Amino acid sequence: MGVNSSFAANKLKVGFVYVSPIGEAGWTYQHDLGRKAVEKQFGDKVEVVFVDNIPEGPDAERVIRKYASSGNDLIFAASFGYMNSMLKVAKLYPDVVFEHATGYKQAKNMGNYTARFYEGRYLAGVAAAAKTKSNILGYVAAFPIPEVVKGINAFILGAQSINPDVKVKVIWTSSWFNPGKEAEAANSLIAQGADVLTHHTNSVAVVKTANDKGIYAIAYNSDMSKYGKKAQIGAVIHKWGKFYTGVVKKVLDGTWKSESFLGGIKDEMVDFVITSDLDKSIVKKIKNFKKGIVNGTVHPFSGPIYKQDGTQVISKGKHLSNKQLATMDYFVKGVEGKVGK
Repeated sequence: MGVNSSFAANKLKVGFVYVSPIGEAGWTYQHDLGRKAVEKQFGDKVEVVFVDNIPEGPDAERVIRKYASSGNDLIFAASFGYMNSMLKVAKLYPDVVFEHATGYKQAKNMGNYTARFYEGRYLAGVAAAAKTKSNILGYVAAFPIPEVVKGINAFILGAQSINPDVKVKVIWTSSWFNPGKEAEAANSLIAQGADVLTHHTNSVAVVKTANDKGIYAIAYNSDMSKYGKKAQIGAVIHKWGKFYTGVVKKVLDGTWKSESFLGGIKDEMVDFVITSDLDKSIVKKIKNFKKGIVNGTVHPFSGPIYKQDGTQVISKGKHLSNKQLATMDYFVKGVEGKVGK
């Protein structure tokens, strides 16, 4: 898609919209590292602006519209709940390129991008199962959208690959970023017997709470060992720089087209890093699983898989498709709690 004009003489103006504060770790922090990668790679060829802590809904639409109307040629919106707002604005500004994170809607001038976060979650589950003594893992989660649900399911499937007796308890916070609620949920899970915690929320509260209470944690989005030196076993890390710089290059070259991009460990978009001492056999297993994910011999959602009520989702020898994962709205066996709406 050709955007406005030649960018040889004029800088490409790029805007980023974030759902939570940038901070020093977490979802928005990782996306902002991607923004910085764009500035570093393209220098004076681009002019980059960003805004953080923008709630999903009317505020997001207002900000995206402002960016589009004020001369930005490319806009990234880094939260699932921005999807409808961005689509609405994209229709009004056909010469602007829009990119939406983790959604599924597209237009001629709007693409979307997400990652196989569940690949890192599966490996994290293996590490968590190796550390638990109570066989109860705790999961603090924001909203029951497919991205979050499949992460929870991948986590328990990874854990059960080395310990079939492990269970995962889930508490919803109904917020991407609310440190107080996240800490409260973490404490509740600890009270229910969880001795390893993880989260799908944007602050460091869960890792910090685990550290304060003397149990283990697995960080999400970023390495949070700074906040949980005693607690953190490892971290599922997101890397957006390669994708963001790739999109900017395509827009500059005039080769950008709307697409749904899905990347994983193989694409260097997701990783799981071990940050504490684990048994050598577990480290080896995680490394082998990671290699298998990259070469396609390991899939976190390989059968047999059963729902909470015992209904079989997929049989042995098969694995769930991208389409099935994109619409996942159920918990698998071993997860305690309800998906909700």
